[in-house]
Amino acid sequence: MFAHGQTVIQLMEKLAPKHFAVENDKIGLQLGTLNKPIKKIMTALDVTDSVVDEAVEAGVDLIIAHHAIIYRPLAKLDTSTAAGQLYEKLIKNDIAVYISHTNLDVAVGGINDWLADLIGIAPDDRQCLEEVHTDKLYKLVVFVPESHHEQVLEAILRAGAGEIGSYSHCSFNIKGTGTFIPGPGTKPYIGEPGKLEKSDEIRIETIVPYSVHRKTVQAMLKAHPYEEVAYDLYPMDLKGRSFGLGRAGKLGQPISLGELAEQTKTIFEVPAVRVVGPLDRVIHKAAVLGGAGAKYVRHAIFAGVDVLITGDVDYHTAHDALAAGMTIIDPGHNIEKIMKQRVADWLNEQLTNSKYETTAIASSLNTEPFTFI
Repeated sequence: MFAHGQTVIQLMEKLAPKHFAVENDKIGLQLGTLNKPIKKIMTALDVTDSVVDEAVEAGVDLIIAHHAIIYRPLAKLDTSTAAGQLYEKLIKNDIAVYISHTNLDVAVGGINDWLADLIGIAPDDRQCLEEVHTDKLYKLVVFVPESHHEQVLEAILRAGAGEIGSYSHCSFNIKGTGTFIPGPGTKPYIGEPGKLEKSDEIRIETIVPYSVHRKTVQAMLKAHPYEEVAYDLYPMDLKGRSFGLGRAGKLGQPISLGELAEQTKTIFEVPAVRVVGPLDRVIHKAAVLGGAGAKYVRHAIFAGVDVLITGDVDYHTAHDALAAGMTIIDPGHNIEKIMKQRVADWLNEQLTNSKYETTAIASSLNTEPFTFI
């Protein structure tokens, strides 16, 4: 069985939830329909004419790309223009286009974490350069018969509830007596219709992040034996986990800026990098941000790093960085191409685990617009 289009996107948004995107970012379905079975997915950094030709030849139903193909509202769809011809080709071949941009940058285990892994920034020492989203916290309270206490508690915690800082599986459990009268036509797990029932129950309290509150409630209801489950979900003033753009942290061992620049060329498979700062400068702590990160130099300085690795750094920003003592390695915007194979592999694992025949492939084309000579 092939996965429905909406099912594919639900899987994708497990990796990169839409609420992680920065304000006004152009993400989500941009062209076509998801109301169809998806046999084959292609992941791409950019949706260019040659990428669409590749998708048509491969029999692709859905392209999941990083960069948007529609940046602003369309006043008209003129198929004599390059953009219009691109949209026309996609529509005629029934290929939908879904964009996962800054939400994939921000996501834990997304683009910036993949880049940080390759650079060698220690996973246990990472911080974000700019906070984009902070999970709201809720207090979940549910009343469970003693016979199902462990079953319901395990389901709630497995769904992602119960994390406080570096601690997991946090909950508080109190024994008590629940009372109820089952109404006419009910099939109570305990008691009889029309008679007051007293039940030995346990009150479970735990913390639930907003990002998993629906999943947690669904898991709780599925595990609970009662027809009508008594539970409460209270919003809390406490802040949950923060998520953001870029990653900063210590490297495995000190390295000179020049050596790190050479490694960066090899790691990201680019023919050249631009470097700001003395090549003999010793680098202990680094930051990486996929895409255009010139405006995050100040964030890198605040994070106390020795070098910022990012793309699209302009002349004046480079001078400002030099004056502030910050070094930069600019390998270009295209290093985000790492998302193609990583997202395809992630989707294939999810689809296989869900017993779907749908497959994902990565575009083989290099969409770097610059030629280095």
